[in-house]
Amino acid sequence: MKVIAILGAGPGLGLSMARRFAREGFAVALVSRTTERHADYLASLDGAEAQSYAADLTSPEQLRAVLDRITADLGDLDTVYFGPAAVVDAPISPITELDPVAVRDLVGDVLTAPITLVSAVLPGMRARGRGTLLFAGGLSGKHPLPQLGTLVPASAALRMYVLTLAAALEEEGLYAATLTIGGLIERGDIHRKFSAEQEFPTLNPDDIADTAWRMYVERTEHEHEFNALF
Repeated sequence: MKVIAILGAGPGLGLSMARRFAREGFAVALVSRTTERHADYLASLDGAEAQSYAADLTSPEQLRAVLDRITADLGDLDTVYFGPAAVVDAPISPITELDPVAVRDLVGDVLTAPITLVSAVLPGMRARGRGTLLFAGGLSGKHPLPQLGTLVPASAALRMYVLTLAAALEEEGLYAATLTIGGLIERGDIHRKFSAEQEFPTLNPDDIADTAWRMYVERTEHEHEFNALF
C-alpha cells in the first residue's frame, strides 16, 4: 500500500487531499500542530487506513521525528503533500515599505520546513526510485500582488525552490510540483476567519485535490495555477 503524508492537515485543502488519495488506495498520515480535530478528520476518510500525528512543522527536529514515526507506523512514504498555512504575526507591510530584516526572516521561515522535508525523505525516494513531493504555494509568488507586500518574496522563493527541485529530480524519475493558489480555500480555517469580515474569491478544495491527483498520475505538469482573483 502506498503512503501519503499530509503535512499541515486542516479542514480545507489538507483534508481534501487526504480523501482524494485515500480513494485511490493510499494509507494516509495526517500531521498538524495539534490532534484536537483529528478524530473528525479520520472519521471522514471512509475507513481508509490512516493515522494522525501532532508536530510543529516549523521545528526541523519535530518534522524529522514525525516523518520517522509515519514511516515506522505505515511504511515508506510514496508521496508528501506540504501545505501548512503561513502564519504572519506582524501586519503585512506594503511592498514599498518592506523591512529587510523582517523579509529575510520570513523567507527563511517559509523555506526551512520544505528544505528540511526534502532532505529527510529524498534519500529514501532515491533509493526506491520513486516518490512525489507536492507543495501548496501562493499566487503572489507568480503574479504581482502588491497588496500582499511582506508575503511576496517568501511566496516567490518557495515557488522557485519547488520548480527548480522538480527540474533536478525529473531525470531520476522522481516528481515534484507546486499548487499555486490564489483565493481562499473553502472550508479552511483562513476562509472561516476572513469570510466573516468580508467576501473574498474562493476555491473548492476538492477541485484542487482532483487536479493534484491528475498531476500525480500524469507527472508532466510541475505547476498548476488555481486563480480565483483575476
